[in-house]
Amino acid sequence: MTRPLCLVINPSARNGRVLRDLPAIAGALTAAGATFRLCQSSSLEHAMALATQAAADEEAVVAVGGDGLTGALAGAVARTGAGGVLGLIPAGRGNDTARMLGIPANPAAAARNLLVGHPRPVDLIGVRAADGAECIVAGSVYMGVPSEGGEIANASRLTRGPTGYLIAGARALLGWQHATFTVRVDGRAAAGTTTTGSAAGELPGFCVVVANSAYLAAGRKAAPAADITDGLLDVIMVRQAHPLAFARVMLKASNGTHVQLSQVSTDRGVSISLSANRAMPAAADGETLTCAAPLAAGTALHIRALPGAIQVIAPQPSPEGAAA
Repeated sequence: MTRPLCLVINPSARNGRVLRDLPAIAGALTAAGATFRLCQSSSLEHAMALATQAAADEEAVVAVGGDGLTGALAGAVARTGAGGVLGLIPAGRGNDTARMLGIPANPAAAARNLLVGHPRPVDLIGVRAADGAECIVAGSVYMGVPSEGGEIANASRLTRGPTGYLIAGARALLGWQHATFTVRVDGRAAAGTTTTGSAAGELPGFCVVVANSAYLAAGRKAAPAADITDGLLDVIMVRQAHPLAFARVMLKASNGTHVQLSQVSTDRGVSISLSANRAMPAAADGETLTCAAPLAAGTALHIRALPGAIQVIAPQPSPEGAAA
C-alpha cells in the first residue's frame, strides 16, 4: 500500500489505553518510511467526517479503535464512491471485523500490515428502520439478548473483552422479557438456489443475528458459516426456551457449535426484514443503532448485503480467523 495514511483514532477505546499504543504504531510506520498523520476523533460523527475528507483526498483511512469505529468508517469510506480504501488497527474490546480478516492483534504488527497487505473487496451491510435513512455497518446486526447485553457492556467500565461480554449477556438474560420476532429472508439462500419471499415467519425467541462476519462479542463464532466476501448475510435465530438453554447457546458459540442445537435455526439471503412485538434496541458492530434505540414494537428493520462495498487492507493470504 503506497497511499498516504490517515489514522482516525478513538481515544476512548479500551478506556483510553489505545493512546499507549500510539508510539508503537507511529514507530512501526516511521521505520517503514510511510507517510501518515494521526487524527483523534471526538465522536463517531467526527470520525466519519474525518474519514470522508481523507478518502476524498485519496488517503487510505485507518480505523484505530474497535468494531464501532470500524463500521462507522467503513460506511463513510464506502459512501465516497469507488476507490476508497480502509485499514484496521484493532484497539477495541471486540475487534471482530479485524479478526475475520486475519489482521494482527498486535498494534505494531497491524500497522506494518498497512504497508505490506493488499486491498481486498469486502461486503458491508445496509440497515434502516422503516422508511428512514440507511446507515452502513460492517460485521453484523442483531436484536434480543445480544443487543440488550451490548448496552450493559458499553455502560460498564469494569470488565472488558470476551469475559465482559459474557457477563453482560448473562445480566441481559436474567432480565429478559419474552419477545416474538418476525423475520423475512429474501434472495439467494444457497449456492445455485434463488428464493423469492422466503419467510422465516414468527419466532418466539431470545435473539436474531444477521451476520456478514462470523464473529460477534469479542470472538464468539456466532455465524460460523458467514463469509465477508460472498454477497450474502447469514441469519442465526435462537428460539425461546429455558434461560439455561440460552446460556448453553452462549457457551457453544465460542467455537460455533451452537448452530447444531435444535433451539438454533439458520438461513441465508441478500436482504432481511426483522421486527419484534415489543420495543428493544437493535445493534450493530457493538453499538446500538441510532435509528433503533430502541426500535419500536412492530417496526421493521430492513437489512441488506452490500457486496464488495469497500476495499480493506488485509494480509495475503488473508485467513479467516484470528491472527497472533
